Amino acid sequence: MTEEKPIAKKKREKSVFREYFELIAETAVFVFFVMTFAVQAFQIPTGSMEPTLLVGDFLLVNKQIYAAPTTFLDRLLLPRRELKRGDIVVFKYPNDMSKDYVKRVIGLPGETLEIKDKDVLIDGRPVEESYKVHNDTHVIAKKDYYNYEDAIRDNYGPVTIPAGHLFAMGDNRDNSHDSRYWGFIPLTYVKGRPWVIYFSYKAERDAYQKTDLKDRLKRLVSFIPKARWGRLLKVIR
Repeated sequence: MTEEKPIAKKKREKSVFREYFELIAETAVFVFFVMTFAVQAFQIPTGSMEPTLLVGDFLLVNKQIYAAPTTFLDRLLLPRRELKRGDIVVFKYPNDMSKDYVKRVIGLPGETLEIKDKDVLIDGRPVEESYKVHNDTHVIAKKDYYNYEDAIRDNYGPVTIPAGHLFAMGDNRDNSHDSRYWGFIPLTYVKGRPWVIYFSYKAERDAYQKTDLKDRLKRLVSFIPKARWGRLLKVIR
């Protein structure tokens, strides 16, 4: 058996290297495209959406579901639909555009929304909300409150939602900082809809506030032993 000539061997090695390089480059471009235009990674930092979403859930957000398709192929590959009541959405926080929030859509443009003793009414009719929870059984009446924020937790409105805006609230209704406190969400601020939980671990309640290196390393080490394996790849509804 003849030995491979040095020049031919070098050419073959270069060819193999180029193939690997092209594969890595194509994969990187695809991942960049997907992460830029199709999906977004998002972590749940607070308990405002419990029990639907838990602190320590890591989500993939479908950024295209509400976007208008530009081509037939675009419409075929990435199905869209109209935003509706009950959808969970990720959006830019109106009071700080650098932050993303996640809440559930409760009121749509043009509707009149009112909260009476914790119950939501849309255009005067009660809304069925199987997803919400109330951890505080006490109802704060308007006449009993000490400040405005206490009053609007359980009794709010009526207000008419402006055109081009939404009213959103957390599922953990007694512990959610939402549209009751900071107002309506412009439709243009909606970034997408949470799609699937790709990882989850039992995080501390204030973990998002601990940003120094020591705390980050501590969280990294605790990922596996505190993982909630039963929530992996759970589709969000």
